[in-house]
Amino acid sequence: MRFKADLKNVRTFSKLTAALNSLEKIAWVRLDDDTVRLTVIPDTGSQVWASLSVDLIFDNYDLQSAEPNNAINLELPLGPLQRALKSAIGSSYAKLRLSKRDGVPMLSMTIHTMTKDGAQDSRGGGGGGGGGGGANHHNNAFSTQRDPDAYGDPYDSFPQESLELTMKREREKIITQDIPVRVLHPGTVETIMQPKVREPDVHIQLPPLLQLKAISDRFTKLASTGTTGAGPSRTGGGPFSGGGGGVGSAQSPKLTLSANMHGSLRLRLATDALDITSVWDGLENPELDPSQLAVPLAEHPSTVFREAGPDRWAAVRVDGRDWSRVLSVGRLEGRVIACFADDHALILYVYVPHADDAGAEDVVTYYVSSYST
Repeated sequence: MRFKADLKNVRTFSKLTAALNSLEKIAWVRLDDDTVRLTVIPDTGSQVWASLSVDLIFDNYDLQSAEPNNAINLELPLGPLQRALKSAIGSSYAKLRLSKRDGVPMLSMTIHTMTKDGAQDSRGGGGGGGGGGGANHHNNAFSTQRDPDAYGDPYDSFPQESLELTMKREREKIITQDIPVRVLHPGTVETIMQPKVREPDVHIQLPPLLQLKAISDRFTKLASTGTTGAGPSRTGGGPFSGGGGGVGSAQSPKLTLSANMHGSLRLRLATDALDITSVWDGLENPELDPSQLAVPLAEHPSTVFREAGPDRWAAVRVDGRDWSRVLSVGRLEGRVIACFADDHALILYVYVPHADDAGAEDVVTYYVSSYST
């Protein structure tokens, strides 16, 4: 069994790892000849299934195992990986390989960085008077040699100059980070199945996730404190006016997220003390590819919702704190399509662009279950 590869797009890989680490501390990683799959399944909360092409994060990819397609399955702690990747940002070269230390499997990340060392000027500065620099100390060793023919008059004054701080040498610094892993049996990994979700009723491209996260966090905080002042939100809101859907407890506030097939998204917080809603209009409902559908496009639930008009909404209730962790994937700065299975689940498709190929994207899939009202 062998795996080694050069890292590329370290910043993107680091952002993805940080987003996954916010949900769970352990990930299952499957490496094969074509893809890198990362799966995160917390005991509670949202699940993540990422399928990345090898060339998004690796160069000089070398993989070998006895399994079909050279598959290697690992259990990987995300915290140490995130710290190692953070160290590799800005490096001149970084390499990842599967190794062993004292019989324990390790992912070893070797990071090469170029550092500039200043000249050793701690022995003195180049000031005036009797305080000379390093070169003056060297000359003082010959001050007893009072032969004017050989050395000239030692009391002659010479212009003194400061040592330029720009005179620095580049040196290579090598850092190795060892991340303990477990090599999993293929049969164990095959039992990890993606959730089955029915065809979505509404699909819509979300606004920038960091903007959505800021407002969602504000709503969650309001639910916990019971205060008002929701910033850009407005009170009430169409089909959501009136009671219902209260938060179960201040420790676990629930938010209602809803969308229609006419470009609108709504985020609502409803408690005994508050009922506030934020609205986004003019969003895109992307076209579906008929070849990828289980039913004809004319019979698809989203077509039914579109024909029903802008007052037909699909909604899910999400845990506020879990939803905030999900939205941290916005740091990847890719487009995000949300698919609503009304009152059942929300599926987010996060498209990660390739830095070196403008048309290429990989997808990270989030499964967010809906809480019953």
